[in-house]
Amino acid sequence: MAEVKVPELAESISEGSIAQWLKQPGDHVEKGEYVLELETDKVNVEIISDYTGTLSEQLAEEGDTVQVGQAIAIVDENGSAAAAPKAEAPKAEVAKAEPAKAEQAAPVKEAPKAETKEASSNQQVIASPAARKLAREKGIDLTQVPVVDPLGRVRVQDVEAANNAPVTPAASPAPAAAPTQAPAVKQAAAPVEVNDDRIEVVKMTRRRQTIAKRLVQVQSEAAMLTTFNEVDLSAVMELRSRHKDSFVKTNDVKLGFMSFFTKAVIGALKKYPLLNAEIKGDHILKKNFYDIGVAVSTDEGLVVPVVRDADRKSFAEIEKNISDLAVKARNNKLGLSDLSGGTFTITNGGTFGSLLSTPILNAPQVGILGMHTIKTRPIAVGDQIENRPMMYLALSYDHRIVDGKEAVGFLVAIKDMLEDPEQLLLQG
Repeated sequence: MAEVKVPELAESISEGSIAQWLKQPGDHVEKGEYVLELETDKVNVEIISDYTGTLSEQLAEEGDTVQVGQAIAIVDENGSAAAAPKAEAPKAEVAKAEPAKAEQAAPVKEAPKAETKEASSNQQVIASPAARKLAREKGIDLTQVPVVDPLGRVRVQDVEAANNAPVTPAASPAPAAAPTQAPAVKQAAAPVEVNDDRIEVVKMTRRRQTIAKRLVQVQSEAAMLTTFNEVDLSAVMELRSRHKDSFVKTNDVKLGFMSFFTKAVIGALKKYPLLNAEIKGDHILKKNFYDIGVAVSTDEGLVVPVVRDADRKSFAEIEKNISDLAVKARNNKLGLSDLSGGTFTITNGGTFGSLLSTPILNAPQVGILGMHTIKTRPIAVGDQIENRPMMYLALSYDHRIVDGKEAVGFLVAIKDMLEDPEQLLLQG
């Protein structure tokens, strides 16, 4: 017998929650094959088996918190896939020994087979952990859920749509799935909520709990302040309009706004280096590299993948990097290396229509730039009033090491470079 243990994940991660088991007791497991999916504070990680044999026992259930180094499954290296039917032999003997209960025992024996078959087919479907959890709660067969994702991945919205469809034959198994989820619901539900069918009780995921904890921690530990400015994006939009077709043809990626803002941020960070620093005890760590985090919204919450050495990348490389990271984030394929490090963060609430906001710091960073939606507004240009595409910018910063003068200067530098994009070629 060999133990499958939670491996070392990253320096800052010591535990995780089991999102789903990919192998069940009795299943054959090859060395290097995925056994379960573990949800950590940052990403979901698929844990492999270091042994070939039969998974004889699961030592933890879905939803349980497990520590790095903890044994979570037993693999029988002398077993094979044939071990599964053998496990049913004692059940048959018990049924013979108690003929009075034989009639009741028969249906019970069949139910696990049906569930195992459905679980097996569900495992072959590409779906987010949240979608799988919701499908289990609603008793929905993932193979029967229509998807709109071009990659064929089942999302939470797809499961909800299937559940709300007029005819839902797959909903009948829901009572069988309910017991496995009951403990989590009981933990979060209050009696009054349980009795009110207008209220849905949903336990927070580990990632959402971590996000909540860290945001509150930042507000209690950092002296956070936000300053604002606005930028006229006429020049950037005109430049994009002139070069968008040739840019796509040459680089196979669209010329978006993020590369301009990333370049402008790097130019401003070079001018105001404390916004690229970190507080460590009584010391300030000044970082002479520029790993820019870009906030991405996913079904599981906000994540901030990092564009490494952004100062050394071209506009096209930055656009490709951000696009690839966004796809990985939404498909839950980000690795720990994609999320660690970052020296400064950019978040774009404008994609959701936000006109103005105060972004919260992404600790241990001391600065975050908030972009917002572009609105055509009348502004004074010399002695004339003209309609221009304007965007509000917000910079939240840690006042412990960044003074107001530097913060305002940082935003003005970004504004100047975006209103005269040629400066982006000169900032180095």
